[in-house]
Amino acid sequence: MCCASPAGRVAARRRGRRRPGARTLGGALLAVLPVALAAAVAAARARIRTVEVAGDSMLPELRPGDWLVVRTGTVPVPGALVVARHPERPGLLIVKRATRRAGGGWWLESDNQRARGRRDSWDFGAVPDHLVVGRVVARYWPLPRAGWWRTDTRGALGWHAAVTPGRPAHWSEQ
Repeated sequence: MCCASPAGRVAARRRGRRRPGARTLGGALLAVLPVALAAAVAAARARIRTVEVAGDSMLPELRPGDWLVVRTGTVPVPGALVVARHPERPGLLIVKRATRRAGGGWWLESDNQRARGRRDSWDFGAVPDHLVVGRVVARYWPLPRAGWWRTDTRGALGWHAAVTPGRPAHWSEQ
């Protein structure tokens, strides 16, 4: 009954005792932290994808077997590497350089224009915005070539490679 009055509650806090049912700030944070962490991880996973390069149309910059980190939902800028769904084959993802806006979409070009089977905007025109999955932000495999991606705003040569989402690795045609 010592805690019934305001003076009793203050005295109980001073002695280190808490009222029944009272929560501390630390306890509340510990209860909320796992939920907040799980929500943050889920949000990050929804915005980040990994793809594997499968083809030599991106040589010399990207090689078959390179694994890339793609941030989905980002707006491309001229010169940026992007992953997009192939306009004629929606199940195929391609990596290319966004060179410019054209006709309500993005003009995507290949680096290696002489690669066998290379297909880019010169073949199928501008890629509509809704087919652009996201922007390449890093290469994480192989380790000696790993690193963050700089956006080349010159927009000179393009990027292109057929890619497959996530593991296990499946090779796709170009």
